[in-house]
Amino acid sequence: MADCYKDFPPTEDDFARGRYRRSRGQPTLLRVRISSILIAIVSLSFFSPTDPIQAAEKNILASSQHLDIRVQANAFGTVSPADIEAVLRSAGSELFRYCPHTQLAGIDVYYRAEHPEIDSKRTRGGRIAMALSARDTHWAQYAFQFAHEFCHALANYANSSRQTIPDTANANLWFEESLCETASLFSLRAMSHTWQVSPPYPAFRAYAPWLADYAQQRLALPEHRLPSGKSFTGWFRQHQPALRTDAGQRDWNSIIAAQLLPIFEAEPDGWQAVTFLNHGSSSGQESLAEHLTQWRANCPGRLRPFVSKLAAVFGVRVR
Repeated sequence: MADCYKDFPPTEDDFARGRYRRSRGQPTLLRVRISSILIAIVSLSFFSPTDPIQAAEKNILASSQHLDIRVQANAFGTVSPADIEAVLRSAGSELFRYCPHTQLAGIDVYYRAEHPEIDSKRTRGGRIAMALSARDTHWAQYAFQFAHEFCHALANYANSSRQTIPDTANANLWFEESLCETASLFSLRAMSHTWQVSPPYPAFRAYAPWLADYAQQRLALPEHRLPSGKSFTGWFRQHQPALRTDAGQRDWNSIIAAQLLPIFEAEPDGWQAVTFLNHGSSSGQESLAEHLTQWRANCPGRLRPFVSKLAAVFGVRVR
């Protein structure tokens, strides 16, 4: 399964709308460190004990859930593989922390200029391979792309010895693609909180606001919003036939993701349900109700109500 996802290109270096001053196109390390200190001081002064940042501090990934990520050297421009690995591990951890009983092979990340994708076949060493198209220090773009592909990995390779993702027509693939778009938005927004209290490196704390801004830019694009006066159920009823034919209509995937995101943010344990999405056999032509019913049946009992909530978004009742 080749993922035809193409990322929203950045319009500026990883500093939004002149919020941070740049020198010769990149912030100096001193400026970043000063920004980090200022943000930390503001955070300590103004965030209440109930803020998401406080919650993020208490929800650091357990050592048993460490993500094994390797990045291709000398492929992503003027940035070290170690820095990229740190950002990708942070992005994936925002999802994986909610999958405490999930086994996932190591991930090899390589550069592909055209678009990101997850390979449909494991490497010879049994690892999961995926391509990203971000370059240089566009940390938000790296995170966005990786979270999307990592969600595909959870849906297809988690707790499984399968060597390939079946290359068969799947009329409900649009649903997985929409989940992966949701994962990207979720990770960026969660990372924005986490990086203010536990960034990969202290200097990265200054980038935290831009991570949330990047997600908000996606959500605010006119093509990613429902037409004025249109309900989601009406819009979905109109567009579902085309989605079943072409899963990778990214503007439509984003509209769907905007409906799912609040549910995942309210109940983030739902990410573990994604690891059961493609268990069992499928003809690839099931109705959405049949597809979601099978997914719900594959899940442990405690995760089934979550699947029912997602189904309700589409006006589907699962048994």
